[in-house]
Amino acid sequence: MDKQNMPTEAELRSRLSSEEYAVLREGATEAPFSGDLLHVDADGMFRCKVCNTPLFGSDAKFDSGTGWPSFDQALPGSVEHTIDTSHGMTRTEVVCATCGSHLGHVFDDGPTSTGKRYCINSVCLGFEEK
Repeated sequence: MDKQNMPTEAELRSRLSSEEYAVLREGATEAPFSGDLLHVDADGMFRCKVCNTPLFGSDAKFDSGTGWPSFDQALPGSVEHTIDTSHGMTRTEVVCATCGSHLGHVFDDGPTSTGKRYCINSVCLGFEEK
């Protein structure tokens, strides 16, 4: 899906659950350890729930113990980073490069050679098993 074929906000409100809409479109955060994709370890692709853009391969997923799916790298060009100063701190927000939906945040404390920990809300993702 390209940016010109994006659903309207009204269409998204009717298609997404209230929690999905709040996280993806309003920047909320799901409760830790509540997401359906937290413990998925099958081989496949994690995609944006709004526009179906491939975001993370299963080979980049790891268990950070934080309660959200974590990845050490995003697929090239799939996400963009913005500065988030909400909640009295400065963090790097991760948004889908195609539709601009909020996905989560990225931190520089990852355990792999990338040094990154993409902490992503499970409700933002769809999973396509290989």
